[in-house]
Amino acid sequence: MAGYADAAVVPDVVRWVESSGGPLIAIPEAVLPFWAGADGDETSSDYDRACEVDGDVGLLPVGDTRVLVLGDEPASTAYLPEHGVFVRWYAADSETELLSGVPAALDNAVWGPELSWRVPGPVVLLDAVWPGRSLPETDHARVELAPGHYGVSAARVSTGPETWLGLVRVRSQSDI
Repeated sequence: MAGYADAAVVPDVVRWVESSGGPLIAIPEAVLPFWAGADGDETSSDYDRACEVDGDVGLLPVGDTRVLVLGDEPASTAYLPEHGVFVRWYAADSETELLSGVPAALDNAVWGPELSWRVPGPVVLLDAVWPGRSLPETDHARVELAPGHYGVSAARVSTGPETWLGLVRVRSQSDI
């Protein structure tokens, strides 16, 4: 799969972020230095807090904002700005097969409850285990979100007998 560095050279490459086994997070860049990941002297690290999120999505406080936790499964994940969704790769034979099913998946999705997420600007998608200060060394993707309030909801969709994907929709609440 293409990594972050590949996408910098080829702009149209979908940037997939991998997990080492735990949840992925979308964290506002403004509070990235405050995310300790699995590091820290506390009884419960930021990573532990992210692992405690039940379901497909949740929000955790960090600094004066919140981090979006993409929980439940450590699936490879990419953000598709043209659809305003994070796509989670649960099962598919190829990237082409998975991505070609996204429009139909969006049409057929049964969305879970919507969370309200305020972001101060762009966010970074990364494995929750990593501290924000180690970002240059980790697999990550920058997601351009304008400052504002967003509605976030998740769905799981099958687009074929052996193709399953997760969707995490991020919609500006001014569009809702």
